[in-house]
Amino acid sequence: MSLHADALARLQHWQPSAGRQAELRQRFLAHLLARPDGLDRGCFPDHVTAGVLVLSPDLDQVLLNLHRKARRWFAFGGHCEPGDRSLSGVALREGLEESGVASLELDPVPVHLDEHAVDFCDPSGTVHHLDVRFTALAERGVAHGASEESLDVRWWPVDALPPGLEAEMHELISASRDRWRQSITSSSQPGGPSLSGGSTWAAADQPSR
Repeated sequence: MSLHADALARLQHWQPSAGRQAELRQRFLAHLLARPDGLDRGCFPDHVTAGVLVLSPDLDQVLLNLHRKARRWFAFGGHCEPGDRSLSGVALREGLEESGVASLELDPVPVHLDEHAVDFCDPSGTVHHLDVRFTALAERGVAHGASEESLDVRWWPVDALPPGLEAEMHELISASRDRWRQSITSSSQPGGPSLSGGSTWAAADQPSR
């Protein structure tokens, strides 16, 4: 399955909450149906991107990066690359690359959508990132570090997040914590939630860029 086909299938089968999330799902689907190149970074003025919100196993801390160009705290994420085979794979690759963490337990189902304008992405002008967000767990205390795209990577308590964090980031964090809480079963790992059907991927599992 191509990356474009995977993105269409994931969004077609995803059940968003009513309101803005449902509207964004339709917006993203219309874009992909109209543009076979809709995931390419050269698709102007809109293209689909993917990201991941990383939480500690007890869900009380979130790992964020201080973006070098935007100078704001974000979840991890970015553009699709030629070697990517799925949207969840894009999110996982970006999460591993930008966090410096060796492995993440990824929920393969989208958790949140967001559309945002970016002024520094394309020399032709402002582009809109149609961002499909996933969520993952990483062990608290695991080694991490900033990539060339970030100024800092840091764990933040969910009740003491960076000042000025955007409303959509608060929505993403809340939605991700709710998703993991709902996934807890009697067969979950001791000490924290685990997805039924989720998977832990190491950096070595990812295609080269």
